[in-house]
Amino acid sequence: MNGAQALLATLVANDVRVCFANPGTSEMHFVAGLDDTPGMRGVLCLFEGVATGAADGYARITKQPAATLLHLGPGLANGWANLH
Repeated sequence: MNGAQALLATLVANDVRVCFANPGTSEMHFVAGLDDTPGMRGVLCLFEGVATGAADGYARITKQPAATLLHLGPGLANGWANLH
C-alpha cells in the first residue's frame, strides 16, 4: 500500500465517498487510486474553483463530506476563493 492508497482508504473509512479533483502531475498515484478504491468516486474538474465549489455544494445538498484534490500553490490559491 502506498501513501495515496492509505489516504483514500482513510477517506472512505470516514464516509468520504467523492473527490472533486483538478490534479497536476505530482498527484498521479492519488488519481490512479481514485479508480481502484471501492466506495470512492473521482470527479474531474477543469478549474480549482469548480472543484471547491462542487465539493461545497455536494456537502450542502447531501449532508456528506467531500474531498478535493488541488495542485500545488497556485491551484490551492485558486480554490481558496470558494472557502468561506
